[in-house]
Amino acid sequence: MKDVLLEALSPPDGATAAAALDVATAHLSPALLNHSLRVHLWAAARGTTDGVPFDPELLYVAALFHDIGLVPAFDSHTLAFEEAGGHVAGVFAAGAGWPAERRERLYRVIVRHMWPQVDVSVDPEGHLLARAAATDVVGREADDYPSRFRAEVLERHPRLDFAGVFLACFRDQAARKPESSAAGAVRSGLPGRMAANPFDASS
Repeated sequence: MKDVLLEALSPPDGATAAAALDVATAHLSPALLNHSLRVHLWAAARGTTDGVPFDPELLYVAALFHDIGLVPAFDSHTLAFEEAGGHVAGVFAAGAGWPAERRERLYRVIVRHMWPQVDVSVDPEGHLLARAAATDVVGREADDYPSRFRAEVLERHPRLDFAGVFLACFRDQAARKPESSAAGAVRSGLPGRMAANPFDASS
C-alpha cells in the first residue's frame, strides 16, 4: 500500500457528512466514536490505494453509523446490532434527502460489515467497511498500512478504552441475542483475537 496522507482522506464536504458526525458524536461513546472515525480512514485509505471506486459520502456515513446499534438508544432486543444500526442510518439518510435506493445501499453496507467477506464487485463500500472494521477491532491486515499512516490515525483518533467497551457490548449482545453475528464472533474467539491486536499492544 502506498503511503497515504490523512489530509487526502478528509471527511466529505457537505451538510450530510457534517450532520452524520453530529449524530454519531451525540450517541456514541468517545471510544466507539473514535473507532468509527478510524474505520473510515482505514477503509478510505484502502479504497484509494487499491483503486477501488467508492462513494466517499456513503462510506463515511456507513462508517459513522456501523456500530450505532450497540448503544442503548438504538439497541434492538430482536435484531442483530448491524441490522438495527442499518435501519437507524436509513432513517437518518431519509432525513438528509437520500432516495430510497441509496438508503437501501447504506443499510446493506452496514449489515455486511459483519460478513466474513464482501465481494468488492458487488458492494465496494461494504467490502471496504468490513475489512477496515476487522483491521481496527482485531488488527487484521494492519501491516498493510504504512507505519507513519498508522501512527497518525491513532494519534488523531486514540483508541482510549475501545477494547474493553467493544468487547463488553458484544458480550451483552451475545447474551441477549445468541443467534446474532455478535454472539457468533464471541463464540469463535473474538476476545483472544482482540487481545492480540497490535494496535492495543502498542497503545
